[in-house]
Amino acid sequence: MPQTKSAKKALKKERKRQARNLWYKKRIKETRLKIKKLIQERKPEEAKALLPLFYKFVDKAAKVGVIKKNKAARMKSKMSKSLAQG
Repeated sequence: MPQTKSAKKALKKERKRQARNLWYKKRIKETRLKIKKLIQERKPEEAKALLPLFYKFVDKAAKVGVIKKNKAARMKSKMSKSLAQG
């Protein structure tokens, strides 16, 4: 356990950031899986409707530093490519 006041504050900040990071990662994963499931079920219109939401989560995660910028670009590219093939 932290002893000093600054260490306690650092721990509090770390937990808050961890919760935020997990929230973004969870939303990205859930949306990605929903889109993949819709592609497999041959429902491209519904999958295309979810694509902007996926982009929103990925871009915001990259903006706040949860994932890196290039990883965000790769994820978006891969998803749009699978939707186009699908």
